[in-house]
Amino acid sequence: MEKRKLGDSGIEVSVIGLGCNNFGALPLDASRRVVDRAIDAGITLFDTADVYGNRGGSETQLGEILGARRNQIVLATKFGMPMDDSGTKTGAKAAYIKEACEASLKRLKTDRIDLYQQHRPDTDTPIEETLRALTDLVKEGKVRAIGCSNMPADQLAAAHETSRKHKLAHYVTAQDHYSLLVRNIETALVPEVQKQHMGVLPYFPLASGLLSGKYEKGKDIPEGTRFARTGRRFSDAYMTEENWAIVEKLTAFAKARGHTILDLAFAWLLAHPWLPSVIAGATRPEQIDQNAAAASWKLTADEVAEVNRISQKAA
Repeated sequence: MEKRKLGDSGIEVSVIGLGCNNFGALPLDASRRVVDRAIDAGITLFDTADVYGNRGGSETQLGEILGARRNQIVLATKFGMPMDDSGTKTGAKAAYIKEACEASLKRLKTDRIDLYQQHRPDTDTPIEETLRALTDLVKEGKVRAIGCSNMPADQLAAAHETSRKHKLAHYVTAQDHYSLLVRNIETALVPEVQKQHMGVLPYFPLASGLLSGKYEKGKDIPEGTRFARTGRRFSDAYMTEENWAIVEKLTAFAKARGHTILDLAFAWLLAHPWLPSVIAGATRPEQIDQNAAAASWKLTADEVAEVNRISQKAA
């Protein structure tokens, strides 16, 4: 599988990554089958978070499953979401970052985290304090590179300026919601990412399944799917008339070229050079096969332009 670098870090990853948010909720054997298939498919980026899997479950399963194969993959995790109900195990204060890192290392059964990401901004903590703590972890060899998630462009710019001013570690990646149906980050975040030589790691690349081909307009939501689990409030946010119209056109575009809309969703994302890897979750090995196969479709410049036109929403 093709590999790209995480921003200017020098760390190479597969262009399809495995999102491990389902681990911990899945039985261990089911998670193991997904990991086994991912490694066999050449997927090297495994993305999790301390909070995934009912607070710690995903990291624990991943540490158990990887074992001696740890060195075959690039391990990314996150900190900052509440890890208990006390209100103290959360955020980006220096002391907590170091505590959270040690806890993640223990659950993951590893001596280092390849990409340690701030899960969300913490406006109660000065960014310099956060970056100094992360820099300490890099110097100690516990973290190779750092990233952020859900961070607005102006805060990202301020963070990079702080890193430059004080010679601290800098964010090399920014995770955010990005797909053919959700393109908001193109306005401000993407230009900032390009300016800072970072990479965008998109989550929900299939718009929570609407770009997977699982759903059909006017038909019941299939059992076992994300929308079946999350309910109408979540599905209604995606299943708008405008989105259905776009999905219909994208499906026809892909079909005319011998592909599925899922293939197109991945191929379009990977047509962006500032996007090193598409993070996609999986609960079954077959989903890994589909995701990995999608990476082989290379869109032409004309095809990218046409897909951009189709997926552009009204202001």
